[in-house]
Amino acid sequence: MTTSNHMSRPLRLHLAPDPSDGLLDGAWWPYSHDLETELADLVDHFPPEVGRVSRVLFSRPDWQTHPRHIQVGRGMMKTGSFPSDDSHVVLLKLAREQQLKVMVIPPETTPDAAEQLVAEALAPTNRRSAPELIAHARGSMSS
Repeated sequence: MTTSNHMSRPLRLHLAPDPSDGLLDGAWWPYSHDLETELADLVDHFPPEVGRVSRVLFSRPDWQTHPRHIQVGRGMMKTGSFPSDDSHVVLLKLAREQQLKVMVIPPETTPDAAEQLVAEALAPTNRRSAPELIAHARGSMSS
């Protein structure tokens, strides 16, 4: 987990050791549905050893607003949304042409459920998409 000094709270981002191994390259548990605030925090505190985020594509239903640009520490960064819904995912385009597919865990998820989702998403044997994992977790919580 990476620590965010900007917001005085941990950046709840977990990345797979080898991003090319599974369906998902990581899991991110933002604190709110405010895309501008959460993305700025993610971009500004993204682990430098992994790379620098140069652009983000997001799933519109996960967020309250849908800006085309956000203010980050180094200036304005272009964002975009998926042409079709792919809920619970952000694509992080890194400066070195790598792309990471990261599951977005809904902010209202309990800590125990979020921890379980991270473990499932990053498991090398995972064959479920982000929407499938979250739907399964919600089904387990209501049982």
